[in-house]
Amino acid sequence: MNINRQWVLAKRPSGLVTKDNFTFTESPIPSPAEGEVLVRNLYLSFDPTQRGWMEDRESYLPPVGIGEPMRAGSVGQVTETRHPDFEVGDIVQTTGGWQDFVVVAPNQGPMGLSKLPAGVSPEMMLSVLGVTGLTAYFGLLELGNPQPGETVLVSGAAGATGSVAGQIARIKGCKVVGIAGGAEKCAWLKSEAGFDEVIDYKNEDVNARIGATCPNKLDVYFDNVGGEILQAALNHINLNARVVLCGGISGYNATEPVPGPSNLMNLVTTRSRMEGFIILDYFPRAAEAIEDLLGWIASGELKYQVDLQEGFDNIPDTLQRLFTGQNLGKQLLKIADPV
Repeated sequence: MNINRQWVLAKRPSGLVTKDNFTFTESPIPSPAEGEVLVRNLYLSFDPTQRGWMEDRESYLPPVGIGEPMRAGSVGQVTETRHPDFEVGDIVQTTGGWQDFVVVAPNQGPMGLSKLPAGVSPEMMLSVLGVTGLTAYFGLLELGNPQPGETVLVSGAAGATGSVAGQIARIKGCKVVGIAGGAEKCAWLKSEAGFDEVIDYKNEDVNARIGATCPNKLDVYFDNVGGEILQAALNHINLNARVVLCGGISGYNATEPVPGPSNLMNLVTTRSRMEGFIILDYFPRAAEAIEDLLGWIASGELKYQVDLQEGFDNIPDTLQRLFTGQNLGKQLLKIADPV
């Protein structure tokens, strides 16, 4: 391959992201400078936060510029190196974006550049040991602080982050209730992930089912959805509950602001706390999370799913899967094999 295929941001979305928001282009393969390496992307990660990166507004990261390759986490292989710590052939994790090749250094980009631990596959590194797994680990344990015997509710529970957060709560001795969409996802949460109860938001009254499945109310709510689901959860919080705001996928594609919960005073009357976080703040502590996650995987206590698509041409359509509920588990796409 002597060209660098790219999907670049062509226009900012209004409503649901579509393939028309991106343009396919080709450019020369870049060359690394001193201290950099050239990486050929093999696998790309797809996450709901990418929708926010497309907006023309400042956030915890600058927006993706029009004409720039879409930002995305990736696992790739070093094909050229001018850095003493990396060799040709190394399998690495970085923020490679929607392109075949990227030049990067260890201190560049949101994720920098790091070698995959021995025995860890690209699929595992971009899912349960990657951003989504770390988000579940630190969000639940640091902000949620679940205690044995408490009740933990997780929305978006069949997703890559929610499913891990719920299983960690179970491992810590909590009763775990998950909210997900559809019979297949709900069945996996009970049979494989070990959730005590599940609520199918597509076919059930969420507010009523929270009351039925959580008779002692909620001590921790791990929220990936926002909107009406957050409102329902706040109706059932216990004294001194902890509400962890991880995401709000229900409003990511809205053309008008999604109404906020009208029952925030419940936080006051129950003396509860609601707090958001960004996983980038916890990256310096990633090793401690990965050690625990690997241990739980090895013992069989933690299960994870990967929804793997293939083909460079399918990149934009794969992002859409996140917002139409098609994915089951962590959404990834494979674009090449290592050599």
